[in-house]
Amino acid sequence: MTAHTLIPRAVLFGNPDRMSPALSPCGRYLACLAPDSRGVLNVHAGTWQDMDLRPVTADTGRGVRAFAWSGDGHRLLYVQDRDGDENTHLYAVDPTATGPARDLTPYDGVQARIVAIDPRFPGRILIGLNLRDRSRHDAYRLDPATGALELAATDEGFSRWVADGRLRVRGAVRTEADGSSALLVREDEDAAWKELHRVGPEDAPSLRPFGFTSGGRHLLLLSSLGSDTARLLRLDTATGSTEVLYEDPHHDVEGVGAHPVTGRAQFVLVRRERNDIEVLDPSLAPDFDALRAAAPGDVSVLGRDRADRHWLVQHNTDDGPAGYRVLRRGTGRTVHLFSHLPALDGHRLSHVEPFSFRARDGLRVHGYLTFPPTGGRRHLPAVLCVHGGPWTRDQWGFRAETQWLANRGYLCVQVNFRGSTGYGKRFTNAGDREWGGRMQDDLQDAVRHTVALGHTDPDRVAVYGGSYGGYAALVGAAFTPDDYRCAVAVAAPSSLATFIESVPRTWGPMAAMLRRRVGSPESEREFLRSRSPLSAADRIRIPLLIGQGARDPRVRSAESEQLVSALRRNGVPHEYLLFPDEGHGFVRPRNRLAFYAAAERFLAQHLGGRYEEA
Repeated sequence: MTAHTLIPRAVLFGNPDRMSPALSPCGRYLACLAPDSRGVLNVHAGTWQDMDLRPVTADTGRGVRAFAWSGDGHRLLYVQDRDGDENTHLYAVDPTATGPARDLTPYDGVQARIVAIDPRFPGRILIGLNLRDRSRHDAYRLDPATGALELAATDEGFSRWVADGRLRVRGAVRTEADGSSALLVREDEDAAWKELHRVGPEDAPSLRPFGFTSGGRHLLLLSSLGSDTARLLRLDTATGSTEVLYEDPHHDVEGVGAHPVTGRAQFVLVRRERNDIEVLDPSLAPDFDALRAAAPGDVSVLGRDRADRHWLVQHNTDDGPAGYRVLRRGTGRTVHLFSHLPALDGHRLSHVEPFSFRARDGLRVHGYLTFPPTGGRRHLPAVLCVHGGPWTRDQWGFRAETQWLANRGYLCVQVNFRGSTGYGKRFTNAGDREWGGRMQDDLQDAVRHTVALGHTDPDRVAVYGGSYGGYAALVGAAFTPDDYRCAVAVAAPSSLATFIESVPRTWGPMAAMLRRRVGSPESEREFLRSRSPLSAADRIRIPLLIGQGARDPRVRSAESEQLVSALRRNGVPHEYLLFPDEGHGFVRPRNRLAFYAAAERFLAQHLGGRYEEA
């Protein structure tokens, strides 16, 4: 196979071979997502030793996207909505039987969320349901065998629940009107809440309780209170005192690995340029040594059995698909299970290279560059690929979209602009009230940096993204059209005021956070208008490709359609793809492939890259 071979879109954006594996609590069985005979993603399960996995769910629509084992391992649980409306129901299926899945939350217009599953209390699961009030999710213990519900806690403005090892709701995070947050704890479900850890608006985004240790006295949490970065703390719920278990001076702790029985913290995840595991428990050092020796790439521990004898792990590289293995602890040996996209074998993929630059105001900004696998590194057409959120970040590793762009001959530029997470609260909070402002400046400055290095042809740059990234693409087209040859925007807010006013009721405290961090439609409408692409639609003169799911509850189709109407009035060349059976993002393979075919043709037309004929 030559280095110039186009990787088929169907390989990159069709269904994976297998993905998202999960180990059963007993450690014998494995479940994963895989396409069934109709090409719909469903849960498959069986023993991992022989990998004889059979389908156990039978969804015929958008497919199953997420699932989990029940605490006793007798059932597989999954949530599913209707065509992307995000009113998810919780279903249970017996992986050893052939009967249909059972809807455990058969309530119209209600959203079910899995809050906690614990093998130490296997007969129940803890879920959130907005049954009483669509804007609030009360906590219920649910018996997956019968569907019986027991109210565990009433939502009093809480944004997160924390359960102990018996699935009692003993912790909660309450978000206040001023943007601050408080961690509340109680002795049992009959006791009154007491506040133990309060943070201001600048620290609220990083406050994340992880779980109680087995005795129930100590609680693990992530918090940036008293630090720029989020640290792992152990909170004594009797005294209110905290102990720092791990901190990094430059990057947030983003994940915690705890013992499946004791709940004790044993390792943490810190995303620097790569995804780094820092071991806290020295007894685990040989396990991670064995995992790093087993395969290249960054290691993620996806699951552990109840006895902690088997670990399910993922090795993630930048220039190949993810690989999954089981570690037999104590032996140093791993068993390879599968790769999520074996069809990529033989194709030459690109490395993902970290880079950084100084923004125009001196702030250090980080990101990633992915060059075409052949064809040099100078004067390339470039695609500025803007992540969504925006309170998330791009990270190192394989991503189909990045490899697709590089394979078609583009330099893919990913930027963790201010407002992105992972780099400490000062960096994240620097994005407050900067949508369309300094956040956008960081994107421009990143492209100019690559131009100055000689990598990018300044006359052949596209801006591309979905959700917040789609908004940034529209801002680029409207406010700085001279910087870009064309733009691609998916699920993109065009008016910040109408976007914020229409967020789903299920978002609860998130709606107040948007008003604080972006702007208030009630009191700052003119400010929001000045940062909205719709207000500058008359200035758009570059071609646009706009994609939208008709059932998107987060960024409603009106956001796209009001901008498309303006483009039509002004005679701006554009394409508009509206998918009637999609929500926030394109899940059905036929829709996903239709979008990427249109995007590939659009980019080739305006930037001159390669295109796979349909």
